[in-house]
Amino acid sequence: MSVTVWILGDQLLKEHPALIHAEKARPRDQVVVLMIEGQSQMQRMAYHAKKITLLISAMRHYAEGLRSAGYQVDYRKGVNISQAILAHLKTSHPDNLITMEASSRRGYEFQHNLSANFGVETVILPNTQFLGGQYDPLPGVPVDQPIRQEQYYRKMRQHFHVLMDEQGQPQGGQWNFDQKNRQPLPKKLDIPGIIQFDPDAITQAVMNEVNRNYSVTGDSKNFKLAVTHEGAMLAAEDFFNRRLPNFGTYEDGMRQDETVLFHSMLAVYLNIGLLEPLDLVRTAERAYHDGFVEINNVEGFIRQVIGWREYMYWQYQRLMPGLKQGNYWEAERPLPAFFWNTGESQLNCLDKVIKRVLIWGYTHHIERLMVLSNYCLLTGVNPHQVFEWFSCGFIDAYEWVMVPNVYGMGLFVDGGKVATKPYIASANYINKMSDYCKDCSYDRKKRTGSQACPYNFLYWNFLLKHQEKLADNPRMARMLYNLKFLDQGERAEVQSQAAAYINSLP
Repeated sequence: MSVTVWILGDQLLKEHPALIHAEKARPRDQVVVLMIEGQSQMQRMAYHAKKITLLISAMRHYAEGLRSAGYQVDYRKGVNISQAILAHLKTSHPDNLITMEASSRRGYEFQHNLSANFGVETVILPNTQFLGGQYDPLPGVPVDQPIRQEQYYRKMRQHFHVLMDEQGQPQGGQWNFDQKNRQPLPKKLDIPGIIQFDPDAITQAVMNEVNRNYSVTGDSKNFKLAVTHEGAMLAAEDFFNRRLPNFGTYEDGMRQDETVLFHSMLAVYLNIGLLEPLDLVRTAERAYHDGFVEINNVEGFIRQVIGWREYMYWQYQRLMPGLKQGNYWEAERPLPAFFWNTGESQLNCLDKVIKRVLIWGYTHHIERLMVLSNYCLLTGVNPHQVFEWFSCGFIDAYEWVMVPNVYGMGLFVDGGKVATKPYIASANYINKMSDYCKDCSYDRKKRTGSQACPYNFLYWNFLLKHQEKLADNPRMARMLYNLKFLDQGERAEVQSQAAAYINSLP
C-alpha cells in the first residue's frame, strides 16, 4: 500500500512539508505524489498568459525534479480537479492522502471536504509559505477591531528577531526609514536590467499550449521568467546584488520607460513556492550587517516581505468572506473598456501602465496603487470589476493577495479594515514621483478646463462628494482642509467636469 501526497500548483516548495510528513512513516518508494493541472481552475478568469505559462511550466519542472529524486509522480492534466483526484484514487488506492493547506479560501474548503467527498483519510498540514503559519502575532483579534500594518509588522520583526539588536530594539534606532525612502527618481540614474531566462523545451511547449488552449489576458510571447528553484534563486541573487542597494530610496519612483526599476519581482516566485520569505529576509539582513547595503534599503525590502505580504495574507484569512463584499463608496460604474485594450485613456501614465500590464503582467506597487487603483477609486468603478482586472492582469496575482490589496488598500471599500486611509492623489503626486506628466496631452497644473488633468478634477470631486465619510478619518484632515480654498464657483466647476468625464467613459 502507498500514501498519496497532493502538491498544489502554487506550493512548489523545495522541502515540502507533506513529503517530509509522508516519509516519516513510509519509505520513498511507497509515496506517490499527485499533481494536477486543473484547466477549469486556471480558466476561472482570463488570467494572464504569462502567469499560466509560469504555473504550468514550474509544475512540470517540479514534477521532473521529484522523479529524479526517486518519487513516483502521478501528474494529471484534467479539466476538473475533482475528476483527477477520483481517477488517481481509483488507480493508486492509497491508505491516506496528505496535503498542505491551500492559501485560498476556496481551496482550503475543498481540501477539508476531501474525506467526506472522496472517502479517503486526509491529513492537512499548515501552510508554511507564510510566516503567519508559524506565528500569529495577534491571535483572536475580533473582526471588527482595526489592526494596522505597522502594529503587525513590529510584532513579526520582534518574534523572528529581524533587524533587532541584543536589547530588543530595532537596528538603527527606528522601525522605519520613510524619511530616507520613497524619494523621486533623479533624472540621471542608471537602472539595472532584470535577469531573464530563456525558455527551455518544457517551457516552449507550455507557451504554445497556453496560447492554443486557454482564454487569457495578453499572450505568452517573450516569456523570460524562472520556472525552477535554481532559476528563482538566481533571480533573487540578481536583485540583492544589483537593485537592493537602491530599493528603499526609490521604491515609490515611477518612470515611463522602465517597468521594474529597483523592485525585486520576487513575489512572482514567492507566491508559488520557488522562494521562501524568511530566506529572503535573512539574505537582506546579512547584506546590511556585511556593510553592502544601507539599512533604509534593507528595512524597506523586509517591510514588503514580513510586513505588507504577511499582513495581506493575515487580513485575508481574518476578514473573508466579508472583505470581498464591501462597497463603502457605493461605486457601481463599469470598468472602462480601455483597461482591456493597450491603453486608450489619453492619460500618459494610465495608458503606459495598462499597456505594461497587458503585455508583461507586471507593474510595481506604486503604479498599481497610485495610478491604477487611484483612477478606479476616483471614477467610482465597481470594486468587483477592478478585482477581476487585477486578478487577470498580474502574474503574481492570487486571491489571498488581491482581495485585501484591491478591496482594502487600493479602493478602501472595506471602510478601513485593511488600510488607514484611501490612497487618493491628484496629478501633483504622479508628477512628483514620475516623468509621466511631461509627455501627457493634459496639463498637470490645471484643475478644470479642457486641458486639465482628469486626476485633478476627479480628486477634488471625490473629496467634495465623500467629505462626510472622509471627515471621520484623521489622516484625511489635511486634504479636507484644502477644500476651503475652493470657492462655490470652483466647486461647481469641478463637480460638473468630473460628472461629464465619468459619464463619457466607455
